[in-house]
Amino acid sequence: MLRAQINTADSLKYFSQGLPDKVMVDCLTRIREDIGKGMNVHEAFRRTGKFNETVIGLIQAGSDAGQLHEAFRALAGRLTSEMKFQKAIKKATVMPGAIIGVLVGAFIISQVKIVPQVEEMLSGVGQEPDGLTAISFKVSHFTQATWHVFILSVIGLGITLWKSEKVRGVILGIAMSKWRLFRMLIMSLRQMTFISTIRLLHSNGINLAKSIRVSANSVMGTPFYAELREAADKYENSGVPLSTAFAKYTSADSQVVHMLSIGEKSASLDAQLDMLSEMYEEDAENYMAAFAATISFLVLLIAVGLIGAVFIGTFLPIFLMGPKMMQSGI
Repeated sequence: MLRAQINTADSLKYFSQGLPDKVMVDCLTRIREDIGKGMNVHEAFRRTGKFNETVIGLIQAGSDAGQLHEAFRALAGRLTSEMKFQKAIKKATVMPGAIIGVLVGAFIISQVKIVPQVEEMLSGVGQEPDGLTAISFKVSHFTQATWHVFILSVIGLGITLWKSEKVRGVILGIAMSKWRLFRMLIMSLRQMTFISTIRLLHSNGINLAKSIRVSANSVMGTPFYAELREAADKYENSGVPLSTAFAKYTSADSQVVHMLSIGEKSASLDAQLDMLSEMYEEDAENYMAAFAATISFLVLLIAVGLIGAVFIGTFLPIFLMGPKMMQSGI
């Protein structure tokens, strides 16, 4: 609709008509009313509290460049990629995760209910546990003493992750520092976001410094936000080349710096930004596929390990108790 020269307020009005999601309809109605009162499009979206800074940053970029339809097109592509990634992760984790939960419950029940009965039967015939049987009983004693703490800890961790953005950020940082594939995935997504935003703005006549500052809003909440704004200030006020500003003041990949340098020297910056955007989009898709496959494999390993733990923890003491019972009968 925007591409067909229908204004933003009317586009939102027509789009919201017939939507089954009443919450979204109310949200779009508020946005349309705020736009009608003269508020900037991105500020109207931010005021609802329903959209993250990446969405708002891209909308601001499109509005500033006079290419709002391109911003929404870019958002549609990004959201489609995120939905594919989320679908792949759910497919790899939801069912195995449910199985793991059941297996953890089965293990706890076996250690709390079944193994103590085996221990009591062995004690009733006057036999002392030894070897693997003694180890199995010790594991049971430990589980009986700590399973409450374990369950409460898991529940507490889940609530904390759900409520605290700061904790999620800390865990994300640790995961990125320890797991190269995860770090490459997150970095690709972030760099794809701000590079595509810079490309959108610069190709529509917005100067580079402002393009970089606005693109920083699309990655707000990440280290790139402060880095990009500092790079924009240095490029605008100190006269350093754009590639040098990125090399010194951001943690962007060396490939980004190299291609920006080529763009500056050959006056083909728009073309280099296009190639960078496409390259990181492809990289992000590849990393998403690899990450989903790795998660699926890890979850499978955990499930197999728990199955083994349930079997060994429950049935091994029973098997080992047979000879002891026979000895007591003799």
